[in-house]
Amino acid sequence: MKVTIYTDGSSRGNPGPGGYGVVMIAQGHRKEFSEGFRLTTNNRMELLAVIKALEAMKRKDVVIELYTDSKYVCDAIEKKWVFGWQKKGFKGKANPDLWARFLELYPHFKIRFHWLKGHAGHPENERCDELATLAADGNGLKQDAGYENAINNG
Repeated sequence: MKVTIYTDGSSRGNPGPGGYGVVMIAQGHRKEFSEGFRLTTNNRMELLAVIKALEAMKRKDVVIELYTDSKYVCDAIEKKWVFGWQKKGFKGKANPDLWARFLELYPHFKIRFHWLKGHAGHPENERCDELATLAADGNGLKQDAGYENAINNG
């Protein structure tokens, strides 16, 4: 079975209120979800979208085609930079909490990452952007504890 996933992150200001959006498609079924946070960064939301999509997977024995407009996320994984960062304990790297969380999930899936140019009219990427921005602009924004703790202690 193949699952196609589209992800996007957004922040209103960088840092500022932010959100992520995910569209998952498999065997004619579609699932969309998003979440908003009161203070975060765009890169955190891009990466969190990928993490949340993987956490939502009910099966591990699938091939995942994952589309993102984030060069930060796509290059870090496809060019294998994140594995070097992990070996060095993420020293000097942003978002170590989220990268560690991603790396816990990553080995359980067969994932191919694809970069899409953002805001270029791709319907699923545009939908993810809409979900992410609506979440960032919404009420009841959650705390991005990883980010807020890092800025308060760092």
